[in-house]
Order: sequence, then structure tokens, then C-alpha cells
Amino acid sequence: MPANTKYFNTTEVDSAVVRLAGAYPQLSRLVALPEPSVEGVTCHALEVGSTPDGGRDCVVLTGGVHAREWGSCEVLVDLAADLLEAYERGTGLAYGGARFDAAQVRTLLDGLSVVVFPLVNPDGRHYSQTADPMWRKNRNPAHASGGPACVGVDINRNFDFLFDFATAFAPHAGPRVSDDPCDYQTYQGPHPFSEPETRNVRWLLDAYPGTRWFVDVHSYSEDMLYIWGDDENQSATPTQNFRNPSFDGKRGLPHDTAYAEYIPKADADTALDLAREFCAGLHGVRGATYKPMSGFHLYPTCGTSDDYAYSRHIVDDSKGKILAFTIEWGKEDPASDAASFHPPWAEMQRIIKDVDAGLVRFCLAALKT
Repeated sequence: MPANTKYFNTTEVDSAVVRLAGAYPQLSRLVALPEPSVEGVTCHALEVGSTPDGGRDCVVLTGGVHAREWGSCEVLVDLAADLLEAYERGTGLAYGGARFDAAQVRTLLDGLSVVVFPLVNPDGRHYSQTADPMWRKNRNPAHASGGPACVGVDINRNFDFLFDFATAFAPHAGPRVSDDPCDYQTYQGPHPFSEPETRNVRWLLDAYPGTRWFVDVHSYSEDMLYIWGDDENQSATPTQNFRNPSFDGKRGLPHDTAYAEYIPKADADTALDLAREFCAGLHGVRGATYKPMSGFHLYPTCGTSDDYAYSRHIVDDSKGKILAFTIEWGKEDPASDAASFHPPWAEMQRIIKDVDAGLVRFCLAALKT
């Protein structure tokens, strides 16, 4: 493993989740994901809350989707550990200058199920930590047509949202996705949910039908992103939406009048408010400033977890509405690309406190919506 030896390896991430479930049996439930990874690893999530009530409102937090973004796993493991310890001891939480009292911790875990899935992509993380620090995808060789170098699928392009990007987007939109199996970064896979890792996330959302919020933890750019990622948002024209083929070939261009993705104004306002709450909570730790914005304003995408999570209730009205977000923690390190995605451990510890404070404030604000 490279020099940043304080980061968990894949076994340690899963062991931490299992240990937390064992240490706090009254406050947490261990969840085994149904599909092992390509290399045979079974992953676990942890449901945290004072009562095992599947009908309660739920927030699902995922991390470790992109292999090289090591600290996302630690963010979520530490958050679960902090909440469990504070609730059991009847204490508050302190992250630098951000403080949450015991009553707020109790309100959070009495009113909400927090489902933490810290390592979606174990094979990719292991490969990143042992062979190629910049590896991003999973390790599925099944779709490779160009030899050993053409391995893996970008899990965060494999969800079922505008998967046929060549048809959906304008010719010059340039969404960050590829249908080339040898693309090192963003190969989407042969079809939506082709990968066991993606199917596990879908299963988790189905297993918790009370899920109202979804947050996927990534790096880097110091942003809190909310839906949509394929185009700019608008709340005036419902027919301009991802299901309408009349707008194929027009999506993905900024500042144009041909297309913008519909979102009801109430959802747009709430998503922005919650993103702002996260950023305010994070800022309170040590003054770091993150930007709330739609995913499209980072760059155009499709097949992402957050857009899929929100789109579910539109495609299938039996599904509950899930407001969905992506955190991009950390910032570019001019020293190296690798240092941007896995900073020196001392800095990563500070980032963990930042993000966890933001997530606690996010959850408390969500309970009021």
C-alpha cells in the first residue's frame, strides 16, 4: 500500500462496519448486500437509528464508488461511529467549531434511519491501493475487448439514467461518459446495472422504501451537488424531461434555449436549501467553503447515482421520491493527481470532520422538510 498508510484497506472498511454493528446492537443493524463483487467480496451496509422501523424516513449514504477516492469510506465509517457513540453516551458532537448537542443527536437517530454503505467498489479500492493509485473503475474484465488494460466499468456511469448518451445529448455537449471499454476513466458498461456494485445500490434503495434522501460521497472539488446532471434545471416546462424523446440530441449544452431538465420548483428549492445546510455545517468546522450547485454545473453527466435515485419516482410512481446529492470533498493538490484524491492523512482527518459536520447538519435539516 502507498505511503498514506492510515487509510483503511478494503478488509478494514468492512471490519469497521461489522464491529460497529456488534458494539451497538440496540442502535444499528448490519445489512449484507446481496451481490458479491466480481472478485467475490461481500459488502455490508449499516443502518443506524434508535428503532428498527422500516417505515421511518431514511437517508442512504454511499461511498467508495470511485476506487481512487479513498477518504470517502473513512468519512462514512467515522460518521456512523460518531453518531452511535454520542447517542449511547448521551453526549453531543464537536467537529472543530461545529457543535451539535445531545438533544440534536437524539433527534437525528430517533427520527431518521441513517443507512451507511461506505464501500460500494471493494475490488477497485484494493487495486488502487495496491497497484494503480489513480484507478477509478471496478475490476470487471468481462467487457474488455482490448486486452488486460481494458478492464472495469465506471460505477457512477452505470445507473439507469439517459444511458444512451449518444442519442440523448447534443453532438457537442461532451458529457463525461464513454462507451469504449478501454476508456481508463468513464466507461459506462454495456447496459444499465450491468455491474454487481450498481445493482447493490439499487437493491439498497428498494430495501429501504422510506428513503427520502440519498448522498453519494466523492472527491474532489469542494462542492455539494444536487440533481440534475444532464442539463440546467428549469421548473416551467414539464414536457422538457429526460423521458421525452422529442428532445433527444438537444441535452447537455449550457446557456441555450433548446433544453433544460424539468424539476418541480418545490423540489428544486428544497434541494438547494439542503445543499446550503450541508455547506454551512461544513464551514463551521474550520471555515472551509464548499459550493452548492447542480451536478450539471460541474460538468454534464449521465448514468450517475444521484440522477438515478431522484428519477426513480418519475419512471415508476410506486417508488418514493428521493432528493439526491453528491458531495465532492477536498480540492486539487498541485503536487500530484494522486494527492488530490487521497490527501496526506493529516489533511484527510480534517476533511472527515468537515464533511461529517456537514452531513449531521444536512440530516437535521432534512428532518424538518
